[in-house]
Amino acid sequence: MNIKRFILLTAVLVLVASCNSGDRGQLVGVKGKKWHPEKPYGMTLVPGGAFIMGKSDDDIAGVKDAPTKTATVRAFYMDETEITNSEYRQFVFWVRDSILRYKLAEMADLEGKTPGNGDIGEFAYVDSDPDNLNAYESYMLNTYGNEQRKINRDAELYFATDEYPDELYAEVMDGMYLPLEESYNGQRTWDVKQFKFQYTYMDIAKAAKDRSLKRSEVIQQEEVEIYPDTTAWIRDFAYSYNEPMHNDYFWHDAYGDYPVVGVSWKQAQAFCQWRTLYHNGYQKSKGKQPINSYRLPSEAEWEYAARGGLQGASYPWGGPYTKNDRGCFMANFKPLRGDYAADQALYTVEADAYDPNDFNLYNMAGNVSEWVNGSYDPASYEFSSTINPNVNDPENSRKVVRGGSWKDVAYFLQVSSRDYEYADSARSYIGFRTVQDYMGTEVTKNAATN
Repeated sequence: MNIKRFILLTAVLVLVASCNSGDRGQLVGVKGKKWHPEKPYGMTLVPGGAFIMGKSDDDIAGVKDAPTKTATVRAFYMDETEITNSEYRQFVFWVRDSILRYKLAEMADLEGKTPGNGDIGEFAYVDSDPDNLNAYESYMLNTYGNEQRKINRDAELYFATDEYPDELYAEVMDGMYLPLEESYNGQRTWDVKQFKFQYTYMDIAKAAKDRSLKRSEVIQQEEVEIYPDTTAWIRDFAYSYNEPMHNDYFWHDAYGDYPVVGVSWKQAQAFCQWRTLYHNGYQKSKGKQPINSYRLPSEAEWEYAARGGLQGASYPWGGPYTKNDRGCFMANFKPLRGDYAADQALYTVEADAYDPNDFNLYNMAGNVSEWVNGSYDPASYEFSSTINPNVNDPENSRKVVRGGSWKDVAYFLQVSSRDYEYADSARSYIGFRTVQDYMGTEVTKNAATN
């Protein structure tokens, strides 16, 4: 074939391809699915915008820690309330049940049990029935082996002893509880040390700083014990009777709508990863696009959201006072000279108690302090960016907490006040709420007011 015939044939093929594609040979882009922003359940949209971050009064010590600067943040969704005990229990139950299903599948595999007999075989790995695997599942199993085995999430778990299907099931369940010698009053207690959540993530900041790194070198794996430290109620306060809070606060339905506490910064991060995984699992089952990750807010995002659009205010409701015009306290904290009951609460209150701010966010001051995705550095305001500022040093275990709590004086309730705790610490007065990036940039507070 000579060169002229080759060029002619190529031109014909291009012409045919363009005619068949329906784009008339024009640059129209790749057509994907239509994206419709969907507000996550229990969240509110915080429009992006600029604000004056830091102390705006004559607090000399505070100004050194949080000097004023103009900062701009992009739009994001934020939980209207702190994460509650009920919501965190959903996480704990999912992890517990996943570990239980894995152990049941391992036992079934060891004993050669398969579905169909009403015994532990009902919990066998999905690939135990090769006739029901699709092409992708077969390929992954044959290529990567046991690491790709899927547990059966459809089989119903049994927790009542009289419903156990066989002795093998009973043996696995027995291993999920503390030994009999560590039980009392005839009650078996879950061995919560087994409730570990594993996840992987990509360290984008590390990859950006060192472009010579391979992708595998910036993928990090974490394993976190996710059960709250209920002993924090006793350890945080010496010579104080707080056993009822230790015994009941996380588990009892009476406190279901109260903010979860006793959760470390690392556990809060694990919760965000699980919430993303859980939501994306539903998206995938419905053939929808994946959602943006849930995460902890940056320090700037938290302060911007807490202000509720008010510039220079001391508190989420404005201020400078902690009472309204009827003489009622506006938040749950330690008022007066330690009269905890003066604000109608001794410890925490429901996550949606008191009035929300103008972004419809509850308890951005008081109730429980909140973890944010930032490391504490007293000089961070001086060197952080002015657009989406965030300083989170992996080597700095002092993580910022914001908002003040039920045991704090009014100063720590101010939207500009900063405090910190160590990442692996769990306190009876620290909780958290999550955020999710908004897809797009057109929603801004500034545009809404012009």
